[in-house]
Amino acid sequence: MTDQLLTVALAILALVALVAVCRMPPFLAFLLVSIAVALRIGLPLDDPTKSLPKTIQTGLGTVFGQLAITLVAGAMLGRLVVASGAAQRIATVLVRLSGPGRVGWAMAAAGFIVGIPLFYGVAFMLLVPILLAVVARGRQPVIAVALPACAAMSLAHGLLPPHPAPTALVERFGADIGRTLLLGIVVALPALVVGGPLFVRCLRGMRADPPGSGAAPLLPEEQLPGTAVSFLTALLPVYLLAGTSLAAWRPPSDPVLARWLALAGTPDLVMLAALVVAAITLGLARGWTLGKVMDTYTAAIPDVAPTLLVIAGSGAFRQVLVDTKIDGTLAAALRDLPLDPLLLAWAVTAVLRVCVGSATVAGLTAAGIVAPLLRDAGVDPDLAVLAVGAGTLFCSHVNDVAFWMFRDAFGVSLGDTLKSWTAMESIVSVVALAGVLVLDRLL
Repeated sequence: MTDQLLTVALAILALVALVAVCRMPPFLAFLLVSIAVALRIGLPLDDPTKSLPKTIQTGLGTVFGQLAITLVAGAMLGRLVVASGAAQRIATVLVRLSGPGRVGWAMAAAGFIVGIPLFYGVAFMLLVPILLAVVARGRQPVIAVALPACAAMSLAHGLLPPHPAPTALVERFGADIGRTLLLGIVVALPALVVGGPLFVRCLRGMRADPPGSGAAPLLPEEQLPGTAVSFLTALLPVYLLAGTSLAAWRPPSDPVLARWLALAGTPDLVMLAALVVAAITLGLARGWTLGKVMDTYTAAIPDVAPTLLVIAGSGAFRQVLVDTKIDGTLAAALRDLPLDPLLLAWAVTAVLRVCVGSATVAGLTAAGIVAPLLRDAGVDPDLAVLAVGAGTLFCSHVNDVAFWMFRDAFGVSLGDTLKSWTAMESIVSVVALAGVLVLDRLL
């Protein structure tokens, strides 16, 4: 057991060094570490059922087969929501409704709503010009406007499907994606309130000098879609997943209807249905040609390709742990620690997050380590997803690209970025963990 644990510890250190120090693409780092672990433990090279090549291929193929449709379709929907102006409409409507005294709350709501269907980087670049426009028009402090929106987008990225890491964790833990989404919203909202509008009150007087460039320009008002169609289309996957999950708690007595309901709640079909609806409501109905809609969808593929490769690489690493039986050894070792399993899962993820920087790499690596422990402990799989997801948010600092995006977009000094962005990420992570632990006691 000691030898296997040492092997895993060295593998994680090697992964951290390759990604954070050598700047190696995470996909390649995962593959190299996976092969090294397999060779060290003695996984056969030529066994037709459990050889090293077969293990790597199985890990890669399983992840692609289970997640590719959901993630690619989600990226396409997000791209159309941005290109059509629907996300801009959502943000501006919320700001208008809030009034000048509650702009921070409005931007937190805008960041959360826009952040659900959009990848973090896309949502961030979309909201930057809106945030800066709000600052200029209302003479609001930059940090008071920007940080709540960033907190909301970060929470959506770490906790809510169909974002890549939560979606992959749903598969990894065998959770229900609709129930995870509902519970994730319950966990995220208190964390957003504490880490967003309330925390910024402690940062009054913090200086920021935004450059005012580098983000996509705002569309003219007359080119934006309507408010209702923007909200309904952008959040359609949320409505469908949440609705089918709620309906499943009291399934219909007719077995045929129950089967159709279960099929309707499949994430792949939900995302494909959302793409069809969005193509009509945000595209064809507003005078776009079908070719323009399809070009927008095609342009989204590069957004998700790197993330898919990271997730696939983590699948190979996980499969090596399974085929070499290391996952069971790790579970046995962790089981003896005097910690709540959910707290332990969060802690393992948080440590990896601090070391690696990438939330996705940290979450998927941690899942491969703690999944057997959580399964043996009988932990609710939906809460397991959220505990690991909360850990992926902890203490974003100089090895995380989002740290530099915030600093550069809003002209904040390095020290103040640590005091604002890094502190905010740590706060939402801890509050989200507290929410998960409370749900664990109540459910």
